Parts: sequence; C-alpha cells; structure tokens
Amino acid sequence: MNWQLSAPQTEAQWLAYYQLRWQILRAPWDQPKGSEQDELEAESFHRMVCTEAGEVVAVGRLHKVDEQTAQVRYMAVSDQWQGHGLGALVLQQLEQVALELGVQRIILNARDTAAGFYQKAGYSYLEPANALFGIAHHRYGKTLTFAAHVDVLKQWSAQLQQTFWQTIPLSAYMQLKVQKLGRQQLVCAAPLAPNINLHQTMFAGSIYTLGTLTGWGMVWSLLKDQQLDGDIVLADAHIRYLKPVTGQAEGRCWRHQHQPDFSALTQQRKARLDIKVDIFCDDTQVAVFEGRFAVLPTKRQH
Repeated sequence: MNWQLSAPQTEAQWLAYYQLRWQILRAPWDQPKGSEQDELEAESFHRMVCTEAGEVVAVGRLHKVDEQTAQVRYMAVSDQWQGHGLGALVLQQLEQVALELGVQRIILNARDTAAGFYQKAGYSYLEPANALFGIAHHRYGKTLTFAAHVDVLKQWSAQLQQTFWQTIPLSAYMQLKVQKLGRQQLVCAAPLAPNINLHQTMFAGSIYTLGTLTGWGMVWSLLKDQQLDGDIVLADAHIRYLKPVTGQAEGRCWRHQHQPDFSALTQQRKARLDIKVDIFCDDTQVAVFEGRFAVLPTKRQH
C-alpha cells in the first residue's frame, strides 16, 4: 500500500479526519458528534494517513503547551488498519513538527492498552492522568533535545573531537571530525580520501568506525547532559550497507530517538543503551549502524 501522509486541507478531508477521531475515540463510549474536537483545533498541528483511494485511516494532533513542551492528542487508527505501523507513522511526523517548533519535550496521556505502543516509541511513564469516560489514563513523556545551552554544546563538541583524536588514534588517521553537536543532533564526518579502497569508494571498515564513534559520541553527550560519567564500550553492533560511499560520509544521530536510563550507574552497576546512527553521503542514506553500548561506572560516580 502506498500510504499518503499529510495535513488535512480540503473540507472533505477535515470531515473524514474528525469522523475517524469520533468513530475510534468517542463513539464506543456513546459520546456525541463534536466531542472529538476542542478549543485548540485551530492552533494545533494535524496529520493524517490516507490510502491510495483517499480514505483517512490514521490521525493525530500536536499542540504547544508552553515554549518548552508540546502535547500529542487524538491519536487514532481505523480498526481495519490496526497493526500496519500507521500510528507510529503519524507519531513520528508529529515529533518532527515538535522538533521544528523547537520544543524540548512531548507529553501525552494514554490508556493502559496503548502503553506498550508509546513505550516502544521511546516514551517514559511520568504519572497518573485524569480518567476519561471511566478509563484510567497515564501520562508519558519523551525528551527531544539536550538540556544544555548551545554554547555549552559547542564546548562539548570541541572536547569530544579532542577525545576522539587523542584516545582513538584511528579516528585521527580517518580525519574524522565532529561536524555538529546541537540541541537535536550529533553529526560526525569522515572524508573519502584517507578512507578510500581500491574501488575508489569508502572502505567498509571506515564506514563502520564512523557509525561506532558517532554512536559512542552520542552516549558521551547524553552522559554529559545528565552530569554523569562512565566508561563507554561497544557491546554489540551491526551495520547495513545500502549504497557505495563516493564522497564525504556523515554519521547522523538524533537526540529524540534515544531516551537513556542511566539509573544503574548511580548504583555502581552497568547501564546499557541502544544507539542508531544513519550514515549519509551527499544527503543520500548509504548505511544504517545500530549498536548496543555499555556504560561502566567509574570511581568518580556517586
């Protein structure tokens, strides 16, 4: 199926959008038409998934709560299309909107039956929420950005670069550089020339190393952001090579895709974190690196 993801535009699309909301979220509890809308509709951001025939099969909404927080509401998927990843597709798009708005976190209220879906998407339990139609709800949240100020992140970027070149000699031979450490993303890059193979493309080992070090750098940055320390080691990893690399390669790692739990460190135990790095060449994705990193407590940890 060729799904179409967009914001409602025409009157017919808006009618179908609200109809699905009411059908899934209100009708089963004998709520009247109109109860699927509230006073924030005009200032909110709406997304829907349609079939090739134009049928609206999944919807969701995001609105700003304040300058730092946005809330997701009215997530619904047609009964016929449950289990096809459409809810995740809508949620990812709403998260992208939140990133573009510059907010730091997303909150939402979910019933117990939806808890697994949101936890899989990286949302953490926060607290009980108000019940709706007699159904218990719970609040979940997801952090989108580093908490540190951009000036601090610039300092960390220089420190991470120094750490790479001084403690991992291979990174210096590769001429690997920390391109960017911003509120939302870490980007590391490696030029083609020192990493070239006999086919005049980038050596697979260099691509793997770029993925590893970008992931390592994300764990390092996450620790810094929580004012923690630890020894970071790669426990397991795999990479999928999608296309040959014919120029500079960039490892891109998004903060909002990683929700670390470092509580074990405070108990002098090992923490684990799965990291995903997308590798690009000229804005074309050429590889996907996924690694499991372990963080070992140090003597400085309390």
